[in-house]
Amino acid sequence: QVHLVESGGGLVQAGGSLRLSCAASGSIFSISTMGWYRQAPGKQRELVAVITAGGNTNYPGSVKGRFTISRDNAKNTVYLQMNSLKPEDTAVYYCNLKTMAPYDEYWGRGTQVTVSS
Repeated sequence: QVHLVESGGGLVQAGGSLRLSCAASGSIFSISTMGWYRQAPGKQRELVAVITAGGNTNYPGSVKGRFTISRDNAKNTVYLQMNSLKPEDTAVYYCNLKTMAPYDEYWGRGTQVTVSS
């Protein structure tokens, strides 16, 4: 069983920065693909950033150049550095862990990010 705990959310003004953290329990972190997703009220959950076990990253166009995902396997933690925040970044941000062989998936409970204009 894997537990994911997010932290670092909060209220920030537009143009500001926040750093989210997600700590994972268990022993599979280093072989897992880690992702950050977000869900705004009335909208579907969407991918924000993903990092593979090998360190490859991917971002959608809406956050590319502003958000950076990183991982520290020694600490079983994945981070999301968010810069130049916009009001449309306001959402609950969720941490996600995936393993491929066998396939399994876990979610954190989320952390609220609110960007004021």
